[in-house]
Amino acid sequence: MMGPSSTVLVVGATGSIGNLVVAEAVREGYAVRALVRDPARAGQLPLETQRVVGDLTRPDTLPDVVAGIDAIVFTHGTYGSSEAAEGIDYGAVRNVLVALGSRQVRIALMTTIGVTSRTSSSRSNNERHEWKRRGERLVRASGMPYTIVRPGWFDYNAADQHRLVLLQGDTRHAGDPSDGVVDRRQIAEVLVRSLASDAAVRKTFELVAERGSAPRTAEEFDALFAPLEADAPGALDAAQDLPNLPLDQEPERIRADLRRVRGAAPGAERVSQRRSS
Repeated sequence: MMGPSSTVLVVGATGSIGNLVVAEAVREGYAVRALVRDPARAGQLPLETQRVVGDLTRPDTLPDVVAGIDAIVFTHGTYGSSEAAEGIDYGAVRNVLVALGSRQVRIALMTTIGVTSRTSSSRSNNERHEWKRRGERLVRASGMPYTIVRPGWFDYNAADQHRLVLLQGDTRHAGDPSDGVVDRRQIAEVLVRSLASDAAVRKTFELVAERGSAPRTAEEFDALFAPLEADAPGALDAAQDLPNLPLDQEPERIRADLRRVRGAAPGAERVSQRRSS
């Protein structure tokens, strides 16, 4: 169980969600380590934050970054090309997990609502979603305790729209705010709150907000997480996701990454292809 003495690494700490995660984790009493590539961009982070320099695309810079941590919150991402998505959205997860080796940490990973959609008119959009989804698969294959959060559209919510709703199955694929909206600060709060909640372990969900008040206490967040269906042990995809990215059709380099991450997992259980074949 995570406690006030736990050290949380925030990946993407200088981004629009990451800096809110850092602030929220500090408020919750964690020792916070912020991964930054350029220290000059870290000036807005709380003074209590430990800044560590590393490059997500360079695995050799990451072993010292992950040394001694108890948890990771991934908030990184790119809106660039498919190649950029492979290097950042996916590659960062792979490189950090490889740097961890067999050590167990608690993980919270942010991806996006609609991550399983493969029907966009834009091939680039589909490919970016696929790289995020592959990052989710690596986290599940790692055998570590995790929560995967797929938020709706940032900050399109109304002033009274803060009642959090957690969905599963990733069925909202309009590609616009009609899929669901949520405040950035609430995304950060859910990511941090999940770290200390047993009810959130091995849960993947879409996060949106409806009209109503926000949850405040740990008990209220546990009540949100508890009814969700947990991902099957060893499964690559989330509970209720469509099986529309078959593993046997994936590039060999992707399957090799899964084998490598799985092999480092305690017990090294065979990754199931449930919902993936």
